Amino acid sequence: MTSPAIQWYPGHIAKAEKALKEQLKLVDVVLEVRDVRIPLATQHPQVSQWTGSKRRVLVLNRMDMISPQVQKLWESWFVAQGEVPYFTDAQHGKGTAAVVKAAQAAGVDVNKKRRDRGMLPRPVRAVVIGFPNVGKSALINRLLGRRVVESAARPGVTRQLRWVKISDQIELLDAPGVIPAKLDDREAAIKLAICDDIGEASYDNQLVATELVDLIGYLEDTAGNLLPKSILRSRYGLDATNVTGEDYLLTLANERYQGDAERAARQLLNDFRKGNLGAIPLELPPN
Repeated sequence: MTSPAIQWYPGHIAKAEKALKEQLKLVDVVLEVRDVRIPLATQHPQVSQWTGSKRRVLVLNRMDMISPQVQKLWESWFVAQGEVPYFTDAQHGKGTAAVVKAAQAAGVDVNKKRRDRGMLPRPVRAVVIGFPNVGKSALINRLLGRRVVESAARPGVTRQLRWVKISDQIELLDAPGVIPAKLDDREAAIKLAICDDIGEASYDNQLVATELVDLIGYLEDTAGNLLPKSILRSRYGLDATNVTGEDYLLTLANERYQGDAERAARQLLNDFRKGNLGAIPLELPPN
């Protein structure tokens, strides 16, 4: 199979990016949400440029999709880079209280400066940004303790910028997912497609599923102690050792789906995304 051309940048995201940059002028703290399975691939290259000197809280969501051992490795790595990561499972509300405290801490600094200038204190203004489908809306709903923002397992659900009040202390701006206009890193683009952190129209399921099989094989060879045992054989009864992702997909299609490779590809991707293959990180901290 040829390498998948992954294309994106739908018009609503281009518009949202322009509006977001305007609203960032009003914001005190940025909650940057990334997918903990691919925390480097879901790092938007322009976030630090957009936020400037504003306080940034790094949220690594979907902690239920990796093992505690892998979480510790990422925590140590980010701390070594001078960042404090906050791990969350927004769907089930785990870790979100610590995120609120971090945002409130930023508000204390903001209001101290306001008081020093003779101004009245006000709620801290925070914004939640990140790639589509990394769990931003689920996080906001958990922070609020009620569902006010539509959340769905598909990118692009949030289309508009809107302010929601969490408490007397925090106001939150919910923004649509923002993705770079261009991503030259093919490996990162593949991982984003595997995790469904870009729109499905951007990629070919069969090509991405074969990449997933190849990537799992590579991770099993290089970091097998951090992954579940015999991932694909345990799920499908087919060994992936010494076969290409393309061959594995075709064999799976013939064995289970009457030769329907598209159906087999969708099943593989859905099983990974739902955690049916186990806790699998697609990235590990660089050495």
